[in-house]
Amino acid sequence: MTRYASLAALVILTAPSSPQSAAREAVVGRWDITIQKGTSTAPSWLEIRPSGRAMLVGRFVGEVGSSRPVSRIDFTNGAIRFAIPPQWEAGENDLTLAGTLQGDQLSGTITYPDGRQYSWTGKRAPALRRTSPPQWGPAIRLFNGTDIAGWRVLGGENRWQGVNGVLRNTASGGNLVTERSFGDFKLHLEFRYPKGSNSGVYLRGRYEVQIADSVPPEPVNDLLGSVYGFLSPSEIANRKPDEWQSYDITLLGRMVTIVLNGKTVIANQAIPGITGGALDSDEGTPGPLMLQGDHGVVEYRNIVLTPARN
Repeated sequence: MTRYASLAALVILTAPSSPQSAAREAVVGRWDITIQKGTSTAPSWLEIRPSGRAMLVGRFVGEVGSSRPVSRIDFTNGAIRFAIPPQWEAGENDLTLAGTLQGDQLSGTITYPDGRQYSWTGKRAPALRRTSPPQWGPAIRLFNGTDIAGWRVLGGENRWQGVNGVLRNTASGGNLVTERSFGDFKLHLEFRYPKGSNSGVYLRGRYEVQIADSVPPEPVNDLLGSVYGFLSPSEIANRKPDEWQSYDITLLGRMVTIVLNGKTVIANQAIPGITGGALDSDEGTPGPLMLQGDHGVVEYRNIVLTPARN
């Protein structure tokens, strides 16, 4: 995605007064993490930022679940370490992460709440700032109305079927991923779910726009209209279960605008990093559209994506 400007410093600090503060400044920023799990890998994400004169705090996204705060990141002799309570991981202990900086790469070990330990590497997340307005290409109809041609199933049994213009996930199973990958785009789709069900639309396979049957008293960042764990909608625009609803989503770099049922609920806000359940953490490359199928029954129709040409 060379059309984006090069990564600028995320945090500007005054000149460091000691080697320790210089090293602390070097680890500040957002990091796209890859965890090595035997022959497979898992994506993750970490944000490190300064707090006061000497402390570091941040946010962390694991393989699954939402972004969670890190109240303290210990920093000693160029090494970072933190521990946070378990979220959706198996086990009762804290999740701990330790790493060191070498050049412009972090690496270390992560220990899960059940005691399993893996190595990981992290690279600085790209800014993804556009240098020119988009020029839109022709619209692409991603679902042909009859089958899942152009898609593949990942992470579970295929429960998807296309009938009479409706793409239906009949039970919890695998996620549905487009064969094609995309950079910046506009997306229109319509969806319907029964009472209590849950799904999601992953932009570039990395950023989940939530779909869930729940109407909270105030907007939150993990239900319908949100970018899961990061961005809350400005208002609640939900319809009832078993009613067709619509998303119109524009993604430019990491700037997203979400229109839910005709109401703009997120207006040109930056998505900080990948969300739980992402396919990978390589934010600087195009990615597919993914429909979540591992949670429950959901239906989609009129899935139309308009890619940017530049």
